Formats: sequence, structure tokens, C-alpha cells
Amino acid sequence: MNTSSLSAARAYALSMHGAQMYGAHPYSHHLDAVALTLLPYGQEAQVIGYLHDVVEDTDATLAEVRLRFGDLVAACVALLTDEPGANRKERKSKTYAKLARVTGAEELALVVKVADRLSNVRACVADAHRDLWNVYRGEHEVFKAAAFRAGLCDALWSELDELMSDEKQPRNASKAES
Repeated sequence: MNTSSLSAARAYALSMHGAQMYGAHPYSHHLDAVALTLLPYGQEAQVIGYLHDVVEDTDATLAEVRLRFGDLVAACVALLTDEPGANRKERKSKTYAKLARVTGAEELALVVKVADRLSNVRACVADAHRDLWNVYRGEHEVFKAAAFRAGLCDALWSELDELMSDEKQPRNASKAES
């Protein structure tokens, strides 16, 4: 991977997400935060970070991602794309089951997944989104059981575990997102 791949992934993701917002911010705010969190894990992780929501939240297809960015990136994006379900609980349950089976090179998707979750939780704490923080807190044990691999990205997990502690709970209430 080279810096042109990283730039291409960012440009493609921003183009596909279009005017989509991340709370009060343009969606680029979230994607850049995830990619920055992934900096120590290499450019391929960052490319996947930029693309992690593109199939789930836009008209992009896995075939397009594969053509533009290769098999491993597409396989990881597929793993990061929520499975269909009637509600968040059902979607996440199916998605976490898929993540629990990941091995080998595709474990890079697990690093991206925890960076994404960490970015979301950091935003909840910073912006005092208590209800959404509570959603993540309620999912944390099953999420970690599915996605944690010792030695893979322990620093990210340490920070996430800390942000999920009671003393980090945001004090102001806000509406939960799905």
C-alpha cells in the first residue's frame, strides 16, 4: 500500500458518503478520526478505516471496493458491514458472530472495528451523548468477546475499556443513534 491508495480510499469514501453527517459534523470527521487512530497499524488498516462504512451506508458495493482496493480490503469491509436484521440488536448479534470467526490476515478488520468503536465512544464522551454511550456500554461485553484478540491492538482496547467505565459516562442525556 502507498499513500496514493490512502488518498484514493479517503476520496472514494467521502464521495460515496456525500452529504451524510456524523452528528453535527460532516462524515469526514468520523472517517478521519478512525484513520488517525489506525496510524500505528499501517496504511492498509487506514484504507480499510476510510472504507469501513461505505458498503453499509452508501450505494457502494463490495465488488467496487474489491476492484479499486483489492481482495483483502474488500474482505475486511465485508466483515465490517453489519448483517441485515430487524433492529440494532439483531444486526449487531449477527455481525459480532461473524467477527468472532475471523482469523489470519482478515484480523485487520478487527483492528479497524475497535478503532471505529473507540472513535464513536470518544465522540460520545466529548459531545456528552449519554444515550448512545449507554448503547455501546450495553454491547461492550459481547462486542469484546467477538472482536478482541490478545496482542492485536491492546492499546486500543485499553482505552476503550477505560471509556466504558462508569466514571467516563457522559453526564448529559441525548438521543441514541442506531
